[in-house]
Amino acid sequence: MAEPNTPQEMQESWSRMVRQMNEAVSRSVEQNVEAQARFMESWAEAIDGSVPEEGQLEESLDSYSRAYDVWMEAADRMYERVADAASGEEVAVTELRDIWLQTANEAFKEVMGTSAFAAATGNAVEAAMESQQQAQEATTETLAAMGMPTREDVDEVGERLVELERRQHAVEQKLDRVLEHLEE
Repeated sequence: MAEPNTPQEMQESWSRMVRQMNEAVSRSVEQNVEAQARFMESWAEAIDGSVPEEGQLEESLDSYSRAYDVWMEAADRMYERVADAASGEEVAVTELRDIWLQTANEAFKEVMGTSAFAAATGNAVEAAMESQQQAQEATTETLAAMGMPTREDVDEVGERLVELERRQHAVEQKLDRVLEHLEE
């Protein structure tokens, strides 16, 4: 692309750059807000029904407050960099994106590093394992009701087959020894 020569071309170039930057910032903010919302929803679902131990609630609120501060600092940095771009400084769109990515990592570390989050994650994993166990039991019952082999049935057949192969091998070895003695 050629350098703008006329004031009108410079104005169009500037407008295009500002529009692209605004679109990129808008997409970035929207994606980060959506990511924050998904994270908080999943966290709320994970701790739903669990009662935090003494000190965990305060620790959780403190970590959420620190995460909020991290997001506000990022918003300030974004404002400064957009203002720098508006005053003519060259600011790469990737720099703006990186501010939000780094902020998301820092904010999640603040929240994820708490004992309340660890307990909630443990509860979520336990609930998932219980659900998986219930689903497996239901599948086994359904297969048995339909006269189909279950995983346990197939495992048992496999174990028996291995045992039969072992015994066959032992019989073959004995037969080979008997044949050797008869040939002598």
